[in-house]
Order: sequence, then C-alpha cells, then structure tokens
Amino acid sequence: MKKHIIYITLAFITFLLQGCDMFDVHPYSGKIEGRKNINHENIALIEKNVAKKDTIKYAFISDSQRWYDDLDDFVKIVNQRNDIDFIVHGGDLSDFGLTKEFLWQRDILEKLKQPYVALLGNHDCLANGEEIFEQVFGPPNYSFIAGKTKFLCLNTNALESDYSRPVPDFSFIELERQKDTSRFDQTVVVMHARPTSDQFNNNVASVFQYSIRQYPNLLYCNNGHDHTYQEDDIFKDGITYYGTPNIGKRQFLIFTITKDHYTHELVSY
Repeated sequence: MKKHIIYITLAFITFLLQGCDMFDVHPYSGKIEGRKNINHENIALIEKNVAKKDTIKYAFISDSQRWYDDLDDFVKIVNQRNDIDFIVHGGDLSDFGLTKEFLWQRDILEKLKQPYVALLGNHDCLANGEEIFEQVFGPPNYSFIAGKTKFLCLNTNALESDYSRPVPDFSFIELERQKDTSRFDQTVVVMHARPTSDQFNNNVASVFQYSIRQYPNLLYCNNGHDHTYQEDDIFKDGITYYGTPNIGKRQFLIFTITKDHYTHELVSY
C-alpha cells in the first residue's frame, strides 16, 4: 500500500514537471517580446507631428488594467476621429504587475493610429511590474513638448516605493524646469495619483504644488487612479486637477490647448 502511494505521488510530481509548458510558471518574468521603449519613440513622433501647430488636442485615459474590451473599443472610437494628435494613458495598465498584462494592454494600444505615451500606475508597481513597465514603455518620469506646451509626466506612487526613494522626484522636476526653456511657454503636469490620494506622499503635497507652479504658465494637471471624473482646485490656487474615469466606465477626457487657453470635454462611448 505504501509503495502504491509513493508511485502515485511520483507520477503526480512527474505530471507537474512535464506540464510546466502548459502554464505561465513565471508570470512576473521580464522576458519581453515585441515593441519596447514605446514612450521614447512615440514622444519623437508627437513632437514632430505637432511642432508647428498652434492648437493641439489629446485624449487622456487611465486605469485600463482589467477592461481589455473597453480599451479596445476606445481605440476603435479614437481611430475614427481625425482631430486627436496623441493619447496619454495615466497608468495602471496592469492589475498585478504581470508581464502578460502589460503586453496585452500594449498590443491593444498599438492599434492606435495616433502616437501614445503611458505613465506608471500604482498597480504597475506590484511585484517587479515597474521593471517590466520600464522595458515596455520607459522611465517612470519623463517629459515632452507638444507645440509650445511642455508635458511633465511624473511617478507619484509613493506608497508603492515605501518612501524608500524620492517619489515625487523633486530633482527631476527642477531639472526639467530648466531644460529647453526656449521651446515651451506653458505647462501641463500629468500623474497617476494626485495630491491628497492614498498613494501620494502628502507630507510633501504643498512642496510638490509649489515646485510645479514654478513652471511657465502651468495650465492644469491630469491624474488617474481614482476611477472617476474629477475637476478640483485642490490647493485653491487656480490650478485645476482633472481626473479621468477608469476605461471600464467607457469614458475619457479630451483636452484642446491653444496659447494661454484650454478646454476639455468628457466623452462617453
């Protein structure tokens, strides 16, 4: 009887070993197939395409982590328009930091006719998700200039870093303020988690606001994370934070920017 149990146990172990190819036994593997470093390449396209435009228009989406069909429908809707210059994804492409989640989302976004960039969300930081994000999309802090507007895109997921490194990165913010100053005369700041949220390091919220206010003509801020439409002057200083719903609500924001002026609309589909 004991030998019979041993044989069954060995057979079961053998089945598991031979069946490894049937399962994704390394869901957090950093092995990336397909396009990488997307933000860098698409930023070059955005800056080239709108360099001489007086008016730019972009779509802002966020938190698509578990709504693949809704994201796919968003892509189809935007592809039918001819007035969108680029798309900004505010983060949380993944739910658990899985490699395949990033790749599935990337492959849907790759169907866009317009260039897009993505920010790092708090769910994207789970496990080694941040490492995967950096391979697929790029660094968590970056900027680009569309027309005469600088977009400062920041990692604000302080809780996920256990406050072990500077999030937000004030050194990056200050360096970017002094960079390419002749190329832009107004600014938009984009982040996943806004000040006052659970992810933001609210010990430095007022310092953060002061720092971004030093940029030329700060128009407004964009954020995701809260999964609802938001329009709030958080610090009562004239700077509005616009939060976009998660893509599962089948809504997104469109911003139209001219010199010293902007409008926005909430689009449902």
